[in-house]
Amino acid sequence: VKPGESFTITYCWCQTLTQSEAAVMKPGESHKLTCTASGTECSTYMHWIRQAPGKGLEWIIYYYDDSHKISAQSVQGRFTASKDSSNLYLHMSQLKTEDTAVYYCATETQWKHKYRQLFKNLS
Repeated sequence: VKPGESFTITYCWCQTLTQSEAAVMKPGESHKLTCTASGTECSTYMHWIRQAPGKGLEWIIYYYDDSHKISAQSVQGRFTASKDSSNLYLHMSQLKTEDTAVYYCATETQWKHKYRQLFKNLS
């Protein structure tokens, strides 16, 4: 942006993330967790993170679309993610005892990247 030129900053937000109810599963079973995002104003990068009892947070899945997704080695081949207009899903199969954890969803909105890029260009 040159002096005197105008520009627009696009911003987005997500007011609330609501997750599925707690569930108790047995080894070998499958389960789907749902995270509902209300107030989302534009598309978001979404993540699933978990915390096993007595341990720290472990990132397990990043998902934007079927072409842009990454999963941690600990869940590869067993856990997948998907999303629609307002929900992010975590599909879990072949559950193991070591999958016992509290699962969290998180969003990362696109504007952060645009905002960083804007200031990178200005400096």
